[in-house]
Amino acid sequence: MRDVCIVGIGQTPIGELWDDSLRELAFKALRQAAADAGIERPEALYVGNMLAPRLSDQAHLGALIADYTGWRGIEATTVEAACASGGVAFQAAVRAVASGAVDVAAVCGVEKMTDDTPELVTSALATAADADFEGVQGASFVALNALIMQRYMYEYGVPHDAFAPFSINAHQNAVNNPNAMFQRAITLEDYKRASMIAAPINLYDSSPICDGAAAIILCPAEMARELAAKPLVRVLASATATDSLDLASRRDLLGLEAAQMSARKAYQQAELSPADIDVFEVHDAFSIMAALCLEAAGFAPRGQGTRLAQEGDITISGCIPISTMGGLKGRGHPVGATGVYELVDLVTQLRGEAGANQVKNAAVGMTQNIGGTGATVVTHILGRVE
Repeated sequence: MRDVCIVGIGQTPIGELWDDSLRELAFKALRQAAADAGIERPEALYVGNMLAPRLSDQAHLGALIADYTGWRGIEATTVEAACASGGVAFQAAVRAVASGAVDVAAVCGVEKMTDDTPELVTSALATAADADFEGVQGASFVALNALIMQRYMYEYGVPHDAFAPFSINAHQNAVNNPNAMFQRAITLEDYKRASMIAAPINLYDSSPICDGAAAIILCPAEMARELAAKPLVRVLASATATDSLDLASRRDLLGLEAAQMSARKAYQQAELSPADIDVFEVHDAFSIMAALCLEAAGFAPRGQGTRLAQEGDITISGCIPISTMGGLKGRGHPVGATGVYELVDLVTQLRGEAGANQVKNAAVGMTQNIGGTGATVVTHILGRVE
């Protein structure tokens, strides 16, 4: 298998982008990534998306976006794994390049969510859960995460405001990200006053409904050295694991077992441990998921994820910086695109291009992209090539 490097990144701002269609968002991100990589045309395109068939009445995105981008004729595939679609699409591209089947691959995560009513979007998001055992009961996605958060607070005796530092950190980092949806800092008092969505999840515990697209260009390390005018970033590991869709069938509601398994496999592939990770882009769709990701990936013991946040260890200058460009709560969570945005943020850190949000001496970083309430989790580890 060949070593794989990231040579190009691109992204659109995240927000309520009513003037841009799904294909236009993807075009903007992909063209930016191709220009960054110095290539005209990839051999293959992998598109991560969850909601287009329901919210945009559009499937078959691979061919649609390849054609609109000016790449008609290339191999193009759509990948769906709920909110982990972007991360799994990236893994497919990594494997294609590593195997030698493709030399230059493009990945694009894209999502349009704001053109429809909140009721329709909520219903579409609920398809990431088990339709027969959860959806039929009317359980929305936020309600399912609220159940997990309630159990965590009860099991470990954690008060609700212990989760506030996750939101405060994400919003603080989003201030310096021109592509973030919420470029505004919040305080503990803001968090405490926030309206409740599904107890105990309040407005600042939850990521927003939004639109956006992010893209990446991959190629073998040998080619990357010829192409790249910027610091090279190599893919050190890419691993996916699964669990049951429905919460009732989980062996361990608070263990986030798929995250544990995918992180363990990624550490093994990269021959690294949690102590080697300089930056961790967590899937903080809800504050509870940030805490569970930190624990599942080995950065905190069970029930201690919130303590890391309270002690400042998750900040830019902390022991394990997370959500460095705003995360899902501050930057935004266009679900099928999120896994690619996480990777773009991490590449930005490893290249030393994060500006005011730069993590000092960041050389190795990890992303974790979660589908559903933890049914699919994909973990990637990237390293700067010296």
